[in-house]
Amino acid sequence: MSNVNNLTSKILRDSEERKGNILASAEEEKNKILSKKVNKAKELEAEIITKAELEAKTRKERILSAAALKVRNNKLAAKQEVIQDVFKKSVDKLTTLSKEEFLNFVRESILALGEIGDQTLILNNEGLEVVDIAFIYELNEALGNNGNIKLSSEAGEFKGGFILEKNGIEINNTYEALVSSLRDELEFEVARVLFN
Repeated sequence: MSNVNNLTSKILRDSEERKGNILASAEEEKNKILSKKVNKAKELEAEIITKAELEAKTRKERILSAAALKVRNNKLAAKQEVIQDVFKKSVDKLTTLSKEEFLNFVRESILALGEIGDQTLILNNEGLEVVDIAFIYELNEALGNNGNIKLSSEAGEFKGGFILEKNGIEINNTYEALVSSLRDELEFEVARVLFN
């Protein structure tokens, strides 16, 4: 019977030892798997954080860039408004010419045009109050043989200056047209004077 007891004891001991080995091996395997998973999770976490930081940086740069662009556009619009105002005030300033200055402007401008013939001189209401038949006569005399300018009795819809018209073709010397024609040339210079 003692053999049976010894055999049983040995089987139990072997079983316990195998059980211990299996449990130790399982524990070791469990630890390896957990370690791998933890490492993978840490890598994934680092990757997600890096990606999020990059996205945040990119988004911040886009927001700052958009804000800078908006500020630049607002500044540009404000400058354009100031420049527009300068040219508008130039036209307004021209409308304050004295009678003598206005008559001289009309005379010199028409004489400078060269080959002028029998056009009609169109003025605004203020111009019609200043220019009379005597002035037209003097102007035609100064033009010589070609001088046959007539004064239109109808006022034009412009701030100042004049229009010479013949058969629907106009030579536009209104203040608005003159300032507008010079604007492209002068805009850079005006901006430089105003904003530097």
